[in-house]
Amino acid sequence: MRKVLIVDDDEALRRLMRLELSDDYEIIDSGEPEQGLALALEHRPDAILLDLRMPKYSGYDLLQTFTSFGHTQMIPVIVVSGEAGGQTKEHCKQLGAAGYFEKPIDFEALRACLHKIAKTHRYIPRSEVRVRLHVSLKLQGTDTHGKSFEELVTTEDVSLSGFLCACTAELAAASVVQVYLTSNGRDYVGKARVVHLSSKGVSGRSYGCRFVEKTGPWVLQ
Repeated sequence: MRKVLIVDDDEALRRLMRLELSDDYEIIDSGEPEQGLALALEHRPDAILLDLRMPKYSGYDLLQTFTSFGHTQMIPVIVVSGEAGGQTKEHCKQLGAAGYFEKPIDFEALRACLHKIAKTHRYIPRSEVRVRLHVSLKLQGTDTHGKSFEELVTTEDVSLSGFLCACTAELAAASVVQVYLTSNGRDYVGKARVVHLSSKGVSGRSYGCRFVEKTGPWVLQ
């Protein structure tokens, strides 16, 4: 059964979310935001539901930690907050949130969001070490509109078998791109499949890619 981590200081709301979601997900919850990162590292949930306003702690800081820390950045974070307004929602997206729900929660929509994430989200194997390294790449392929694209990107992290980067082209889950290293001219690395995608930010949508064919040099050997 897939796991969902809930971090919210409202105990009554955590109980309600557990009742609404426990038929489909194993629920781990905490009212202590300081424990959020530790619980995410321990349980490796498939998604995180995060409140923004908690006593003595900023949910924005925890959101940014989840989405930038190498061991948790592949876990989709859905913000569940009492704060309304497009500006707040857009700020959360720019910090890497995969979704945003205002309180009171529309649980039907939340379940649909979690179900969509379950269908499209795939992890890079956790046994692999991911290194936060900025590497210049060129990606070539076909976008969701069937148009060929070629774009220079910079990785956010890399592993032996893949990388994470932002790209303005819209790519579908499971689509395949050709990858070139640009630091030494134009070295062809191979083909990589999109195994994870997150909401658009200021630099475009973030994509986690895993090599399906590697015939050239890569930054990690």
